[in-house]
Amino acid sequence: MKDIIASDVAKKMVEKQPVHIIDVREVDEVAQGKIPGAVHIPLGLLEFRMHELDKSVEYTMVCRSGGRSGMAAQLLESHGYKVVNMTGGMIAWKGDIE
Repeated sequence: MKDIIASDVAKKMVEKQPVHIIDVREVDEVAQGKIPGAVHIPLGLLEFRMHELDKSVEYTMVCRSGGRSGMAAQLLESHGYKVVNMTGGMIAWKGDIE
């Protein structure tokens, strides 16, 4: 599984590089703010919603600290998806939130 740090994700966004973020936190956590443009799919529902994702796209997985997103990345990777885990999660995120 590949990792990326939060500042590198922010840099990609500033440079208008394609970044497809999936936030796997729970509803109450996301209500406090998420990375702009991130798609919210709680970890517990990911297995049932992975059919909505495109295997040709690389997804950046995000949670609060990096643990759940790591599990999500492993799950998707085992099903043939391209994924990268944002280490440090939203705790490490210094960019904008919506």
